[in-house]
Amino acid sequence: MYGPNLAIICFYMRHNCMREALQHLLDKECPDEVFIDGIFVPSYETGKLHFLENLMENMDSSLESWSSYLIASCKHLQTRGFFNILYDLQRFMKDHMRSAMTCIRFFSHKADSYSALGAKQAWLIEAKGHLKTYLQEVSSRSSVRKKTVNSFRKKMSAADVSRYINTIELQIEVTKFLHRCESSATSRITGPPVSLFGNNNMKMAVACKVLLGGKNIEEGFGISFRIIQDFQLDAAAVYNKAAKHLLHERQFCQIRQLLKCVRESGVASSEDTDHLLIRFIEGGDQQLSQSKELEKLILEMKSDENKVRRNSFISTYNINVSIRFTVITAVL
Repeated sequence: MYGPNLAIICFYMRHNCMREALQHLLDKECPDEVFIDGIFVPSYETGKLHFLENLMENMDSSLESWSSYLIASCKHLQTRGFFNILYDLQRFMKDHMRSAMTCIRFFSHKADSYSALGAKQAWLIEAKGHLKTYLQEVSSRSSVRKKTVNSFRKKMSAADVSRYINTIELQIEVTKFLHRCESSATSRITGPPVSLFGNNNMKMAVACKVLLGGKNIEEGFGISFRIIQDFQLDAAAVYNKAAKHLLHERQFCQIRQLLKCVRESGVASSEDTDHLLIRFIEGGDQQLSQSKELEKLILEMKSDENKVRRNSFISTYNINVSIRFTVITAVL
């Protein structure tokens, strides 16, 4: 029963008898709400959370007796937005996976620039440390064939944890790169910062920002390429988005450099790069169709057939005869 048990526990707490309150909680198998309202909230509100944690650990070093209460406490803190207390509690619980996730939240929360993210990179290092500790504990338990319950701690396969660590390491590299780029006068970075901890659309946005962030395309291509490969993103969509931005800025030499990098990456055929170039050109406007730069882009194509196809496209824009003649000559 909630009422009588809560009253008894509150009586114990008022008289500084926290151990008795905890024992009553266990003996009567009180619901989570009794623990939250009668013990947990008064403890963190009066600065006695660590004292509570020590008592709980002394009464059950495995913490299994408290598992449902601890999970309920985490949910309570998350709902209230008390993430600093939540992180302390997760570390006490030795819940390394959830501790790492809270660190990642600290890293990305309310960051309005890559400079702001750069100042909070320590949280990523902290998260990586939690994940490595988790892997060590999993490995240790496996080596001694020790079976433990750990019912309330978040679990993840070693392979998934390793991938998460790789994501953190890549995010650290991305943050350093874009922080440096953002501080330069030549940066093309626009919009709020995005991270690799979101969905695929966010990851693609990161890859695109890295491509455009450096002083030239080549500077950021390596990191962007790794993002695309690691998360199996649509490479053509990333390159096309970057090229549209470059077209808008009339950065034709950078588009040619992008094509060069894609070719040299070893994962795209000549046909693939031709199709990319076709998409780039189709994303242009009337001003592009009347530019000599379009001729140079078309000459980047490796397939004569694709050059003819683009010649048809150019005609629809009423491009001047000299460019058409150049394309036809190239085909012949």
